[in-house]
Amino acid sequence: MVGSVKQDVEVDGRRLRLSNLDKVLYPATGFTKGDALAYFAAVASALVPLAAGRPATRKRWPDGVGTATDPAKPFFVKNLEAGAPDWVRRGTIEHRSGANTYPVVDDLATLTWLVQLATLEVHVPQWRFGPDGSPAHPDRMVLDLDPGEGAGLAECAEVARLLRPVLEGMGLDAVPVTSGSKGLHLFARLDGGWSSDQVTDVAHELARSLEADHPDLVVSDMKKAQRHGKVLLDWSQNRAAKTTLVPYSLRGTLEPHASAPRRWEELDEPGFAQLTPDEVVGRLERDGDLAAALAPADARGDALTRYRSMRDAARTPEPVPAARPAKGDDDVFVIQEHHASRLHWDLRFERDGVLVSWALPKGVPRPGERNHLAVHTEDHPLEYATFAGDIPEGEYGGGHVDIWDSGTYTAEKFRPDEVIATMRGGAGGGLGGEPVRIALIRTDRREREEPGTPIQGEQWLIHRMAPADDATPEEETRQQQAQKKEPEHELRPMLATAGAPLDPDAEYGVEMKWDGVRAIARVEDGRVVLTSRNDLDLTPTYPELQALADHVHAGSAVLDGEIVAEDARGRPSFSRLQQRMGLTKPRDVEAARRAVAVRYLLFDVLAVDGRDVRRATWHDRRDLLERLVEPGDGVDVPPVVATAEGDDQRAAVDDAMAISRRLGLEGVVLKRADGPYRAGRSGDWVKRKHERQQEVVVGGWRPGHGRREGGVGSLLLGVHEGGRLRYVGRVGTGFSDRDLDAIAAALHPLERKTPALEDVPRADAGDAHWVTPTLVGEVRFAEWTDDGRLRQASWRGLRPDKRAADVVREP
Repeated sequence: MVGSVKQDVEVDGRRLRLSNLDKVLYPATGFTKGDALAYFAAVASALVPLAAGRPATRKRWPDGVGTATDPAKPFFVKNLEAGAPDWVRRGTIEHRSGANTYPVVDDLATLTWLVQLATLEVHVPQWRFGPDGSPAHPDRMVLDLDPGEGAGLAECAEVARLLRPVLEGMGLDAVPVTSGSKGLHLFARLDGGWSSDQVTDVAHELARSLEADHPDLVVSDMKKAQRHGKVLLDWSQNRAAKTTLVPYSLRGTLEPHASAPRRWEELDEPGFAQLTPDEVVGRLERDGDLAAALAPADARGDALTRYRSMRDAARTPEPVPAARPAKGDDDVFVIQEHHASRLHWDLRFERDGVLVSWALPKGVPRPGERNHLAVHTEDHPLEYATFAGDIPEGEYGGGHVDIWDSGTYTAEKFRPDEVIATMRGGAGGGLGGEPVRIALIRTDRREREEPGTPIQGEQWLIHRMAPADDATPEEETRQQQAQKKEPEHELRPMLATAGAPLDPDAEYGVEMKWDGVRAIARVEDGRVVLTSRNDLDLTPTYPELQALADHVHAGSAVLDGEIVAEDARGRPSFSRLQQRMGLTKPRDVEAARRAVAVRYLLFDVLAVDGRDVRRATWHDRRDLLERLVEPGDGVDVPPVVATAEGDDQRAAVDDAMAISRRLGLEGVVLKRADGPYRAGRSGDWVKRKHERQQEVVVGGWRPGHGRREGGVGSLLLGVHEGGRLRYVGRVGTGFSDRDLDAIAAALHPLERKTPALEDVPRADAGDAHWVTPTLVGEVRFAEWTDDGRLRQASWRGLRPDKRAADVVREP
C-alpha cells in the first residue's frame, strides 16, 4: 500500500519513527519522502552548521508539491509543532502579534524530525540567538538575486559578477549559492559588529548603487511591474524579521532541486543551472562544503578529531588537548622543519581556534622561484605553535621537529581553496626577518573522505608574492594570474587557422587532425592537471589520464594534446567522446569510463622541469616531446606523417590528406617547422579538413513537431563578426534523443525575452524561444551561402570546452 512504509531509527542517539517513506512528494520524478530523508542526511554535515542557533521557519508539503496543472500549496510554519520531542531545541521571538516559539536545527535528529513532517524548505534569518536567548547581531549578509520575467539564471550570474569586486572592496568574501528555484543568493560572513538595521541599510544602498550603474539589468524595487527582463537585487532579507532558505535545503519546485554553494568560475560556464539533489550530494562528496566559511566556528564541532585519532598522548610529546581551545586572534603562524621519513617544512596558520596546516616538501619558495607543492594536512592544536622536539619512531610523523620561523600574519583571503597572507617572522628566523607574502591555491579536486574535510595528501600550490606595498598594478595582475596557474606558463593553447596560405619558402611538419577535446596537461610530483581551451578543469572527468605522470621522463612538464574516444574501428569519434564530456561526479565518471575509453594524443610541449620551451622551434619541441614521453596506458605521441617544403609542398599535403581520409580522420594540421608556440590563433599552424565544420553560438530554438512535439525542433545559430553576434542559420538534423535532452536542459536556465542574435529573418523568429548566447556547439555543413548562412547544417555536438566569445566564422 502506497504510503505505508514505516521505520524506527536512531539518529544522534534519538529514537524516531519514520512513516510514509514511499510517499511521492515530487510526482514529476517519483521522488519520495524516503528520498528526501536520505538527501538531508547526506548534506546534514554542511546544512546544520549553517542553520544552527537560528529560528527555523519551515515550508511543508504533506501531500507533495503537486503537478504543473495542479500545484500544491505548502504550509508555512513558524511555531513549533504540537507534540514536538522534548529534545528539540527551542527559541522564542517576540513579535507585535505575540510570541512565536521556533525549532532550532542544531543536529541531524531535529532535521530528520522536520523532514518526517514533509518539510522540504528550511528558512533562517542571518542572526543567531545570543546567550540570553535574544537575537544577536547578524553574522552574515545575504543578497537575493531574483530574475523577473524575461530574465534567468544567466542574468543573475552577471549581476553576481558585478557585485563580487564591490563586496571584496568592503572586505567581504561572497559565496554564490544557486537557490534551487530561479535565482542566486550571495552570502558573506560578517564579524557581528553591525546590527540587522545597519546591514540592511548597507545592502539597500549597494542595491541602489548597482541599479544606478546598470539600469537595464538591475532593479532594487520590489514592484513586479518594474522587473521585466531584469534581476531584482533583494536587499531586504537582511532585516531581523526576514528569513532566507538555508544552503543545501530542498526546494518545493515541481521537480526536485536544492540550494547549493557554487565556485565562482562556474558562473561563467555554459549551461550554468540549478542542481538536483543527487548533483548536490555528489559535489559535496567530491569538493567538500564550499559554504563552510559562512558557518560560525562553534557550529562546526571539534576540528581536532582527526588530529587526536592519529596520535596517542601516552606515546608522543606532541600536545594532544582533550578539548578545543577558545578562538584566538587568528594572527599566529609557525613554520616547523620536520626531519621525518622525508625532510619537509610544516606551515601552520591560526584560524578559528586551530592551526590550519600544510606540508611543504621544498619549503617556502624564494623570491622569483617557481611555485612549490603544498600538501594540506589535518588541523593542529594551537599549542603546536611552540612545539619542538622528537616524535618517537613508529609514531605518526616520527622524527625531529624544529621551529624554522614563527610570528604573526595578516590574511587578505582565507578561503577553502585560496589563502593569501603576509607573514612576519623573527629576526633570526628562516624568512630572514622581512615580511613574506604568499598565496596558497588548492589544485586537487579528488573525492573527499568526509564532506568539508581535507583529504590526507590534498594538493595545493604555494606561490611567493611581492609585498603588497611594493607591488605595482602590473605586478598585482601577474600575481593574480599566478595564483591560478604556473607563473611561467600561460595555459592558453596555440590554435590553427583554417585554410590559411602556406609560405612557399617554409618547411612544415604535417600531423593528423584529431577529432576530440583539446587539453593542456600540467605534470608535477606525480599528479596530472588537465585544462580545456576555455580553462575548465578536465582532471576529474578523465581520471585514467593520471597515468601520464608515469610516462613523462621529467620532474615536471606542461604538455599539449587532444583527448579522443575511438569507435569500433579505432577512429576518433566525437559522438562517443560526448558521452564523457562534462561529467564530474565520480559515480557518473566511472560508469562512463567503463563504457567509453579515452586516449590522450600529445603533439607539443610548453615546458620541462620549469624551463619554458615555447620559444623553441616546432621542430626542436617535437624532438623534445618524442624523447620526453613514453607511450602507453592510453598516452601516445602520434607520428609526424610528412614534411612539406619547397616544390614538394603541395604533393606532401595532398598525400597526407589522402592518408587522413583513408584512416577516417578529420584532416591534417600543418605546422611551420621554425615557428614558436604562440597562445591563440596563428597562421604558423594551418588546418585542412575533409568536411566543413563550424563552431556556433546557440541564440535560440524553435519548437519541434511530430516526434519532437513539445521539445526542441531546431536551434538558431550565430557567430561573432565585427563585434556583433550575427545570425547564420538554423540546424534541425544530426541530433540524438540524448543530444536533445541535454540541449533542452542547458537552454532552460538561459531563457530571455529578446534575441541576442542580429538579422534573424521573420520566418525563423516567429515562434522562436530566445536564450542568452553562452552555449557553444559545432555543426558540419556544405557551404556558406552568399548571404552568410550555413547550407545543409547538421549538428555534431555541444562544445563545453569552448567559449562563446571565441566563436568566429571560419573560411
